[in-house]
Amino acid sequence: MIFQRLIWSALAAAVLVGSVQTGVQQWQAAPIIQAAESYESQKAAPADHGHGHDAAHAHGAAVEAAPWQPEDGAERSFWSWVANMLHAFSMALLVLAAMGVCLWRGARMRSLPLALLVSAAGWLSFHFWPSLGLPAEIPGMDAARLGSRQGWWVLAAAGAALACISLAGLRSALRWPAAAAWLALPFVVGAPQAAGDPFAGFGPEAQAALRALDARFIWVTTWISLSFWASTGLACGLAFERWLRPALAAAFSHARTAPALEVNP
Repeated sequence: MIFQRLIWSALAAAVLVGSVQTGVQQWQAAPIIQAAESYESQKAAPADHGHGHDAAHAHGAAVEAAPWQPEDGAERSFWSWVANMLHAFSMALLVLAAMGVCLWRGARMRSLPLALLVSAAGWLSFHFWPSLGLPAEIPGMDAARLGSRQGWWVLAAAGAALACISLAGLRSALRWPAAAAWLALPFVVGAPQAAGDPFAGFGPEAQAALRALDARFIWVTTWISLSFWASTGLACGLAFERWLRPALAAAFSHARTAPALEVNP
């Protein structure tokens, strides 16, 4: 029963948050991405030291193996909404589960402030802390190897999450140095960076335009992430209060009183 309530609460939050996220992305991020994509054809290809026939054959194979992607317009917007809703569903499950753990541990905060607090921890862990080492990138930029970037992102997100857990779960004064250590760990390791200029291969005018777009894109993605986690906190707070908190409170109360009833029949 509680599991069903959790799934339906997360799904209701996901529909709302995914729709808001899609609208904000179309308004803020899509114009910057489209502007950056318009410069990609101006990027100089790396020098080819192989045979022309081999290069042509490799190019033909790459064209044939090109993955499917949605067409611009309504189709792309629809699949963006689907992806955003799935992402929102997973994050809503995480927020609602964390709120349930807080309630089990005796938290007395009202549902909405608790949801916003958990969502703030999510924003810190999944966006802000990793973005300090690996900021958002526009199309056409050179970057470090994908596997290295993914590994460091996981390290930064895990470090920030463990810092939040340390502050919320530990009762001693050690929680502060523990949180600081977890936050510092990914930066002690160091984020992987591109070996050279990330805009190498573009002309001077294109480089200037792309650097301006990149600076805007970093701020825009920060704003989009803030709106995502704020709307997630709002939707999860309302859903938790309406559908989950009464059932969880009753279940936790029964679990605490059952042992006493068995000892004292």
